[in-house]
Amino acid sequence: LAVAEHVRYESTGPALCTIVFLLVYFFGMASSIWWVILSLTWFLAAGMKWGNEAIAGYAQYFHLAAWLLPSIKSIAVLALSSVDGDPVAGICYVGNQSLENLRGFVLAPLLIYLAIGSMFLLAGFVSLFRIRSVIKQQGGPTKTHKLEKLMIRLGLFTVLYTVPAASVVACLFYEQHNRPHWEATHNCPCLRDQQPDQARRPDYAVFMLKYFMCLVVGITSGVWVWSGKTLESWKALCTRCCWASKGTAVAVAGSIGASGGGGGIGSGGGGGWGLAPTVGGRGGGGGSMYSDVSTGLTWRSGTASSVSYPKQMPLSQV
Repeated sequence: LAVAEHVRYESTGPALCTIVFLLVYFFGMASSIWWVILSLTWFLAAGMKWGNEAIAGYAQYFHLAAWLLPSIKSIAVLALSSVDGDPVAGICYVGNQSLENLRGFVLAPLLIYLAIGSMFLLAGFVSLFRIRSVIKQQGGPTKTHKLEKLMIRLGLFTVLYTVPAASVVACLFYEQHNRPHWEATHNCPCLRDQQPDQARRPDYAVFMLKYFMCLVVGITSGVWVWSGKTLESWKALCTRCCWASKGTAVAVAGSIGASGGGGGIGSGGGGGWGLAPTVGGRGGGGGSMYSDVSTGLTWRSGTASSVSYPKQMPLSQV
């Protein structure tokens, strides 16, 4: 009994599939945009001579661009029901079954982000080389040590990011160029003998290279980001949040204690409780005409003579 194998398409998929797609696609595109922003800030600092305060003034616009653009693209993919399954990796993504979605939502954005970021980096390096030559002419080669060290770090990070990103783009070009031939030879056995073996099936190593380069970008970025200053910044943030929470708890406890002491109902000492109701609703008022007739009831655990009765007085004194 032969069982037909087919690919099933649906307008909506499981919730877990949608969550996996959002985690992979949204944060992947956001990381590429943050790469462009980082290259832009390097260019502004090195080429345009911007200070830290001037660049920090545009931080809200950087965050808006880095999170809004991936959100718009993710919503567009979900609205068009373009989420599909990767037949090799087994995850939910976009462009695995449609070349139009692969080119429009994955390949074109990654290529644009890589080109813009590389352009800003190249302009920044040109400016740094000019600054280095000027410093050498004015103060000698000994004063360019820190600048050369910074240039080496920037160059190393540029290579560690651009090489994996360019490899991913190259693998996507290979996939979108050869996928129609793979599908045609798979669906029509008569075409298998007319093409060489390499053109009839995809190269598995190319897909493994694409997945590896997608993951290694995060590792190389973490090498740059997770420095001593980053750890100190996170430590200061956690300390500030902890002190803020403790200050809020102390303020709430102080307000409760103040309301308990002034409202006529308070907790008694010695492991017991106390109740001192006052007529008129004003506790602690020494000049009140009802202060002499207030009743006190106190109970303490383990004490036989613990109940004190109210003082007897004539009604004429009330």
